[in-house]
Amino acid sequence: MGRRAPSRLPETGSSPYVAARQRDDAANATINRELAALKRMFRLGERAGRVNQGPPVSMLTEDDVRTGFFEPDQFHAVLRHLPDELRPVLEVAYLTGWRVKSEILTRQWKHVDFAGGWIRLEPGETKNRDGRMFPLIPELRRVLERQRILTEALQVAERRIIPWVFHRGGLPIRHLRRSWFTACKKAGLPGRLPHDLRRTAVRNLERAGVPRSVAMKLVGHKTEAIYRRYAIADEGMLREAAAKLSALHDTQREALRRVYFEGPIAHFVKVSSKSAASEEIALKARTPQVADRTEEKLVGRDGIEPPTPGFSVLCSTN
Repeated sequence: MGRRAPSRLPETGSSPYVAARQRDDAANATINRELAALKRMFRLGERAGRVNQGPPVSMLTEDDVRTGFFEPDQFHAVLRHLPDELRPVLEVAYLTGWRVKSEILTRQWKHVDFAGGWIRLEPGETKNRDGRMFPLIPELRRVLERQRILTEALQVAERRIIPWVFHRGGLPIRHLRRSWFTACKKAGLPGRLPHDLRRTAVRNLERAGVPRSVAMKLVGHKTEAIYRRYAIADEGMLREAAAKLSALHDTQREALRRVYFEGPIAHFVKVSSKSAASEEIALKARTPQVADRTEEKLVGRDGIEPPTPGFSVLCSTN
């Protein structure tokens, strides 16, 4: 765009920039982040009175949404290759779906309420600025209680207070990416990200049947659109859904069978069938008698068939 003023940019002001970035093989997601900064710049310029009106900036379609997640055996295979101080960090991420760097590594013991059964994020600490709580389910409680015992032992040995839930020798953990990628490679799962644990937690909440509105509050998704990107329907979930659907049909079919063959309808059908059979037998038995009586009525005393009523009137010559 050079040194052109915003007012002199064409309506598709971002197009030359996008074309140039695409020639550099930049991904659509990368270009969109840069375009978002451009749009923000124009908005700030308008607010300050330096720009009358910024040009429209169109965003690109992003088709590179990651779909990584862990099955339980895969996650535990990675855990076995992680350093001891990092295992509880990733266990909490696997169980809660919280962000590792900004929401788990920053936890202090004041955020853990063993008596009440909660681990907390204070308002302003999260990406969307909202506070959040996660209940201490048994697996999560065991991880935190084990970490508490180790921390207290270290505090006694070093005679100092350690406020951090997760630490290296009492100091907060700043980085874990190298250890993580090494562990994934040794477990035969190269290329996995710590953020895949967040997707895994969302999928587990879906599998457990947790209402979507509750799950969003637990993991910290503010909009359902973002949550749906994480609620990945893998092959296992699809097969589980098919099994549930099949079980539903089996249950309905069994219920119908019991109603029609064992329940009150079956009794009614049997009784009705017996009654119909009895009536049919009785009707067959009465048929000759009825026929005989009919013949007697149709034949007069003198053996001559009486005229059909009204026929004599119609045929009369008088």
